[in-house]
Parts: sequence; structure tokens; C-alpha cells
Amino acid sequence: MTINRPELADFLRRSRHRVRPQDVGLPAGPRRRTPGLRREEVVTLAGMSADYYIRLEQGRGPQPSPQLLAALARALRLSADERDHLYLLAGHQPPPAATDSEHVAPGLLHLLDQLPATPAQVLGDLGDVLAQNEVAGALLGGVCTVSENGRNVVWRWFTDPAVRAAYPEEEHEYQSRLHVADLRAAVARRGRDATAERLVARLTAASEEFAALWERHEVAVRRHNRVRILHALIGPVDLDCQTLFAPEGDQRLVLYTPPPGSDTAERLALLRVVGTGQFTSAG
Repeated sequence: MTINRPELADFLRRSRHRVRPQDVGLPAGPRRRTPGLRREEVVTLAGMSADYYIRLEQGRGPQPSPQLLAALARALRLSADERDHLYLLAGHQPPPAATDSEHVAPGLLHLLDQLPATPAQVLGDLGDVLAQNEVAGALLGGVCTVSENGRNVVWRWFTDPAVRAAYPEEEHEYQSRLHVADLRAAVARRGRDATAERLVARLTAASEEFAALWERHEVAVRRHNRVRILHALIGPVDLDCQTLFAPEGDQRLVLYTPPPGSDTAERLALLRVVGTGQFTSAG
């Protein structure tokens, strides 16, 4: 298949104009000359290069990858049919419905946008961060949603020391076991498909700790737990992690809420004011 650059450019522009800022948790503002989102807002939501996106809207530039198209579909709140159309215009076959865990339903993204004060992420079953709200980015760190390595929380935990630095050292072993046990459950549900097998193989090769924990065959779906995050701006904060699963089971909405009686809510409010442009490295 070949890319249809004029049609792709037109579809991106018109899809951008159809999305209201308030639909993605942004203020409408009084000075918008055109309806919909600005280009820089799409770029921020998709986690991509501004120059690359501008060239796509101008009918230029290299063919976008499936990962980039998935990020654009989320940013533009495309339906499943619109997402498939985007893939075809870009010269790619749409992902099969049975194996597509990249496309976040617009309703789930809408729910994410309605939680401006509560850190929240949408994760795939293997630990890929598919979307997160602004306060989650300020608390947990920015994520490149088009990078296979940069967006996977399990990979980052076992390969990036900076991620662990945001958690107390005495909790590292516990967090490692949680990650591995949850991944083990997801791999079994998938029937050890190629994507899951590749992730496990890469992790085993990259981390002796992961390999040892994987051999223990512990299984536990992560539904709720408490974490302490050592944040550079607001100090250590305790959070209750509650997981809400999509009916299909391949995606989950993770909420980070203040424990009753704690001062975490006040600290998060401060973070929203001063920390949206400064990220820790936690995943």
C-alpha cells in the first residue's frame, strides 16, 4: 500500500478542526480564530515532533509509522472507523480488531480529561502508557507514547535507574514483583502472542532481576496498591492506586488518589500550579 498524502493531510486538518478544546481538557479561550485544536495542541497530545506533524498536514514528510498513527488517533479522538481510515490513507493496514490494544476509546479518553485534579493514566495490558492527563505527567514524568521502549512502564522500571529513584529504595523489590506478576497474568491472557513474547524476551535479556523474578512464576493482576513517590517539587507523597478495567480487559484506567487523612490533595494542587512543565522520571 502507498500513502495518499493529499487525502491524509486533508483528513488530519478536518479531524483537528472537529475536536473542541474542552473535549480534551483544554480551555477554549477567547482568541481562537479557527474551531477545533491548534496544531501545537495536537502535537502535545500525541507526543510527537511539531515539524513532523506540520509536514503531514502539508502533504509532505516521510510515511508515519503505525505507532505514530495510533498516537494521532488518540489525540484527535478518532472512532475505530476513523482510525482505520487514517491507517489506510497513511499506507498501512489497520490493526485487526481482535489484537488492537493501541486504540483508546474516545469515551475513555473523555473520562481521562474530566479528571484534571487526579493523576490518571490509560495503560495497555502489557504496561504501555497509551494516554495520561497533565497532572499525571507532572507527577509521574513525561512519556513518549510513540516509542516502544519509552512508554512501557515494566521496561522502564527494569532498565532505567532514574525511574526507581522516584520511589523509596526499600519498596523497589515489592514494586518489581508487582510488575512481573501483573505482566505474567497479561501474557497468559494473550496466549503468549508475538508482542508479549518479544517484550518478555527483551526484558529477560536486559535485566537479570527480571529474569530471576520471571522464573518464580508469580501471578497477580494489579488492582489496587499504595505507593510513595519522591517528587522533586512537592516532596514524598503517598497515593492509592486504583485500577478500572475496560470490558475487553486489554486496557485499564489507573487512578492515583490521596489516602484519607493525608495532605496529598494539597500537594497535588500545588503541583498543578507549579509543576506541569517539570517532570520526574517515575513510571
